[in-house]
Amino acid sequence: MSNHLKFFIDGIWVTPEIPVALDVVDPSTEEAYTRIALGSKADVDKAVAAAKAAFPAFSQWSKAERLALLKRILAEYEKRYEDIARAVSQEMGAPLAFAHDAQAAAGKGHLAATIEALENYEFTAARGSTMIVREPIGVCALITPWNWPLNQITCKVGPAIAAGCTMVLKPSEIAPISGIIFAEVMEAAGTPKGVFNLVNGTGPDVGQVMAGHPDVDMVSFTGSTRAGIIVAKTAADTVKRVAQELGGKSPNIILPDAEFEKAVADGVTACFGNSGQSCDAPTRMLVPTERHDQALQIAKVAAEKLKTGDPRADGIDLGPVVSQTQYDKIQRLIEAGIKEGATLVTGGPGRPEGLNRGYYIRPTVFGHVTNDMTIAREEIFGPVLSILPYESEDQAVEIANDTPYGLAAYVQSGDIGHARKVAARLRAGSVFVNYPDWDLSAPFGGYKQSGNGREYADWGIHDFLEVKGIVGYGV
Repeated sequence: MSNHLKFFIDGIWVTPEIPVALDVVDPSTEEAYTRIALGSKADVDKAVAAAKAAFPAFSQWSKAERLALLKRILAEYEKRYEDIARAVSQEMGAPLAFAHDAQAAAGKGHLAATIEALENYEFTAARGSTMIVREPIGVCALITPWNWPLNQITCKVGPAIAAGCTMVLKPSEIAPISGIIFAEVMEAAGTPKGVFNLVNGTGPDVGQVMAGHPDVDMVSFTGSTRAGIIVAKTAADTVKRVAQELGGKSPNIILPDAEFEKAVADGVTACFGNSGQSCDAPTRMLVPTERHDQALQIAKVAAEKLKTGDPRADGIDLGPVVSQTQYDKIQRLIEAGIKEGATLVTGGPGRPEGLNRGYYIRPTVFGHVTNDMTIAREEIFGPVLSILPYESEDQAVEIANDTPYGLAAYVQSGDIGHARKVAARLRAGSVFVNYPDWDLSAPFGGYKQSGNGREYADWGIHDFLEVKGIVGYGV
């Protein structure tokens, strides 16, 4: 509680220049449980100045020194693991078991993957008489979302440290407490002053100021495409690098040779995980026309098995969505699906039975969806699945690619060779074949309006580096 109204700048916890506070709301109760400080331009200026002052020395640290720091950060993260899991559960409504086993685990996993990647990363390479050198880009502004808070914090902070960059982090003001705990982890690990700084605040008052700051060399942003466009435009005036992971509307093609019942049921679970609040969730399920009605029945059974309720209770699969704003948006889109003629298979408007408060959504499945419907075009970010029929494999690929997004796609097939051929035709940064285990070393990022740049492991390190050619260096 002691640091909730402070920022971490230049190695110490400080009070904001202008004292403004914001309630942090528990989405399961709709009640505020703590307050955080909101930053201003003055706080950003102070944090960026600290990062700029720290950069010359930190950028010269050896790989061994940076590895030692990352290992200390991971050790301190493990000490605070339970605190982090509880914080994520309360701030964004994730069921406690999911917050522990997935949300907090993602942060630990990214730190470990970054350490492994750095151990094998080569920062120099000779090409004839030219030496190719990869150097830290400089001061980085890191802007992270509320839906996977530790996932996004660690897959930016870890690679930035590995590259030798200094940074200012702005977590989401909606789910900020886990970010404050992470700053405490950085402090406990002995991170040199100014290397890592944290300023909480809103997008307009802190995020945009960071993006446009003349002393920031790079912005790494994860969030909505709408906000990403604002960040990119703001950053353009100072011609800084912008890496973005934005929205998604991921297709899930179930091919005729897939194990159909399992593929549909697992697709429901994959779509509804984290209460549907994942940018790469498979929200458009494409099934052969002749099996469409069968898919609806399988999806209905699978969706109705999921238990929605208090994230602190045992046996809960889905908690609430994060805020009133998100709840209202999802309700509007469910109503749009009904109005535009999609078949409501299960779920629908309103809260699940027996839940009278909290931002809970009924797990909802629509059938007979066409790709021009609002629910097939807009990112819903809630437990809502659209099932679309296709007549041929070519049509399935055409529908899958007919979206402004390109973050992820999914293919289900009983023939791995067949799945690979379809995967090669999909315009997405990640294609998941037959619901594989999560790979923390695979590149993560999007095509089209889903962003640019790649994160995770060595891919993330690369994004925080500049490339210098020293011509005539010799061998």
